[in-house]
Amino acid sequence: MTATKQRLCFTASRLLVIPGPIEVTDEVLYANAHPSMSHMSPDFASVFGDCIRLTRQILYSKDAQPFLIAGSGTLGWDQVSANLVEPDENVLVLNCGYFADSFADCLQVYGANVDQLRAEVGGTVKESDIEVALKSKKYKLITVTHVDTSTAVLSDIKSVAEVVRKVSPDTLVVVDAVCSVASEEIQMDAWGIDVVLTASQKGLGTPPGLSILVASQKAISAYENRSTPVRSYYASWKKWLPIMKAYEGNSAAYFATPPVNLIYAYHASLSQITQGPVSLEERFKAHKDVSRRVKKAAEELGFKGVPLSEEVSANGMTALYFPTGIVASDIVPRLLKRDVVVAGGLHSSIKDKYFRIGHMGTTVVDPKRGDIDKVISALTETLKEANATKA
Repeated sequence: MTATKQRLCFTASRLLVIPGPIEVTDEVLYANAHPSMSHMSPDFASVFGDCIRLTRQILYSKDAQPFLIAGSGTLGWDQVSANLVEPDENVLVLNCGYFADSFADCLQVYGANVDQLRAEVGGTVKESDIEVALKSKKYKLITVTHVDTSTAVLSDIKSVAEVVRKVSPDTLVVVDAVCSVASEEIQMDAWGIDVVLTASQKGLGTPPGLSILVASQKAISAYENRSTPVRSYYASWKKWLPIMKAYEGNSAAYFATPPVNLIYAYHASLSQITQGPVSLEERFKAHKDVSRRVKKAAEELGFKGVPLSEEVSANGMTALYFPTGIVASDIVPRLLKRDVVVAGGLHSSIKDKYFRIGHMGTTVVDPKRGDIDKVISALTETLKEANATKA
């Protein structure tokens, strides 16, 4: 198949606007189709090393340690639970939705004592409640979901980290940023964040399959000074830390085979994000602008956002309650007929009352594609058609 035919094939597909996986650029798709390459070759080692350095750059960190491992974002939970928490240590989970529930489950599997502060649906945990909890006992770490994909709620991780530094400075700050890296600003060093865990398929604009975690030197020190063995094999930093250091030095090393083609795709996307015509700061602004546009258009049609205010609304996705009398089967299938793929509800308490739209990556930063125009137009036509059937 020629490159021209490939491009036609790529651009003829339905528009994918779920909150991950997202649309990716042709350059990333071509990189993913790289000829098979040995994971021990010098050529691949230099590409892997670049990925490590560029990942650090996206998070504005000078010395944090990235771990790029084959797996989903969920593997980040296992890495945190296995390497940073020892049995019977206390962990505080800030719960804004479905994914905090799952992170808490993972931590408990590894023997952590987990306390949760739960926000109301659409809201975030109050800083005053965090402060009270941190004063009540010693916590090894606190977890916060930056953007909960189930609710499109955005937590203020900078403020959370400030509270932790003030009240319990030894507590590690762990951010589940699967749905926020590269669409929301994260200043890892300046804000005092110890772990950022994410995945390739959302704001980072790469196909699924790469677990990406970045640990501060404080977190690495906590791992190195643990008193009990790491309770995982595949997720153990004892295995992976030497591998990452070797690749960053442009020298191959082996523990488990990395996803070679996916690393090439990730490298292509990182290069576009960090060296392309749109700067990181401009990228974040573009996500804010598109987010406001989508939300405003939806509200004018009669939809209502799940987040309780604009201040806690994510910029890379939108979660919308259906208007009165409208249900998922009125909207989602009709959007699909118009070649727009959205996601249904996920949060258990409101699952049938809302749906979700993703707007991240190339869909946002390349307006010539017309993706956002298509989404708004399709949503307008769909609601009009649905209402007509009920008249």
